[in-house]
This record gives sequence, structure tokens and C-alpha cells, in this order.
Amino acid sequence: MAKSVGSYIFNAVRGGAVGTSEALPGISGGTVALIVGLYDQLIGGAGHMVSGIKRYVTDVPRGRGKDRALEQFRQVEWSVLVPALIGMAVALVLALLLIAPLVEEHTQYAYAIFFGLVLACLWIPYTGAGRTWHVGHYLLALVFAALTFFLTGLPGADLPTHPVVVFLVASIAICALVLPGMSGSFILLAVGLYGPTKDAVANLDFVYLGTFALGMITGLAIFVKVLQYLLENFHHMTLVVLTGLMAGSLRALWPWQSEEREILPPTEVPVTVALMVLGFAVVVAAIVWEHRKRGQVETAEHRTGVPVR
Repeated sequence: MAKSVGSYIFNAVRGGAVGTSEALPGISGGTVALIVGLYDQLIGGAGHMVSGIKRYVTDVPRGRGKDRALEQFRQVEWSVLVPALIGMAVALVLALLLIAPLVEEHTQYAYAIFFGLVLACLWIPYTGAGRTWHVGHYLLALVFAALTFFLTGLPGADLPTHPVVVFLVASIAICALVLPGMSGSFILLAVGLYGPTKDAVANLDFVYLGTFALGMITGLAIFVKVLQYLLENFHHMTLVVLTGLMAGSLRALWPWQSEEREILPPTEVPVTVALMVLGFAVVVAAIVWEHRKRGQVETAEHRTGVPVR
């Protein structure tokens, strides 16, 4: 029982890390999900949930499809997904209220840490398929890196807080949760809705928050199935594209830039570089720990012949 409770807490903490990142402009929730080992479980679980709900809505009222719907729900790792989603939601709200103001006050230092984190994270999708990259793969990744670099350098807009606009922006921003290299908060910042969204959380504006939540659910339901299909059928090419997206997104995390995203001359270089190295080292340590843990599990399974959960 203690082990089970500890597992729930661990998954909630992992989800909290993803939720916290979504509140910070520039850092991707998908990237953090990769770091903490939640990415495949989140995408797969969300995909099966969407399929199960779809079958219940479309097939069950006509007297068929219930078993297939239940089968989709059974494939969801609920012991991982539920605690992770709870941790994600709680951390997102707390981060918007407590951490985001600190990042705005110390942007250069915060971005330095995030830059190091994401730079080290490139190793995860780069090696995730376990296959050798060829020239075409590098060129494809370069194209998507250049595209992301260009988009993250565009000046911000100032869209109105009309419900239709909020719904559409939320449906797009939530895609960044499952797409490493793209930041949902950065998208909100780019269209001028980051401040209004943060204020809506602080002021408990349920009309705004309800519209935003509905947009998030709609966008996630559509996009997660697309990404699940790509990962299941074109795994290596999808990771190549994700690597390019993450590489290009480093532009948004460059510490020396103005609010208009213009590159500035370096200042306070020693501290900033040290924080970059710190962020890089944290991810490298996590990757090494995960690699050793996986090796121990594989050794135990080989010795006993019993899968280790």
C-alpha cells in the first residue's frame, strides 16, 4: 500500500512539473513531459480516452460499441494519468500566481536556466527512436527548427478577450502541452492573452476560465489523436520533427532579448552562463539516472524472467 501511495505522489509531482512549465513563457510542457518520463503515457492515455468517449457518444446510443469503448478506457494507465493531471492542474494555478511573477521580474536568469534545460533535452527525441539519423533526417529537422525560430521571433499581437478568440487561442495553445518545443504560455504571450489569462485565474473569472477550458479540451481532443497516430505509425520521423521544433524554440529562451524579441548585447554573462550550465546539468543528471534505472530493471527482468512494474 505504501508503495502504491508513493507511486501516486511521484506521478503527481511529475505532472506538477509539466503544469508549472505551462505557466512559464518559453518552456514547453511537452519538453518537460519528456524529461520526467510522462510523454508517451500522456499521449497514449489521452488518445485512448478520446477514442473511448467518441465511441460512447456516437455508437452506444445506437446500441453498439460499448465493449470497444470500455476497451479503450482499459488501455489508459489511470494510476499514472489521474495523479499526473491533478498535479498538473494544481501546479499550473500555483505557478501562474506565484512563479510567473518571479520569472517576469528576473527574466534573463529564468530564461538562462530554461535554455540549458531545453538544450540538454534535445538528446531525448534525438535518440528516442533508437535509429540512426541520415542526411534527410537532419535536413527535415533543420527545416522545422528554422520555422520555429522564425515564429518565436515574431512581435507580439494584442488580440481582444472575446470568448470566440479565447476559445480558439486556448485550443491552439493546449497543443503545446503535447508538442515538445512549443510553449502554451509563449503562444498566449504572442497574441496578448497571457496577462488576461493570469488575471482571470487570480480574480476567479469563471466565464473566461470556462471558455478557456472548453477551448483546451477541444484542441486537445483533436490534436492528441493526430500526434498519437504519428507516434504509432511514423515514430522515428515524428521524433525528427520534434527535435527540430525543440531546437528552434531555443530562440524564445535566449536570455539576452528585449520584450519585442530583439537580440540584445550580453550582460551579466558569468551568472547567466552559470545558470545555463546548471539547467543543462540537471537534465543530463536526469537522463543518466533514468538510463541507469532502466538498465537495472532490464537486468532484473532478465535474471528473474518476470516483468518489473
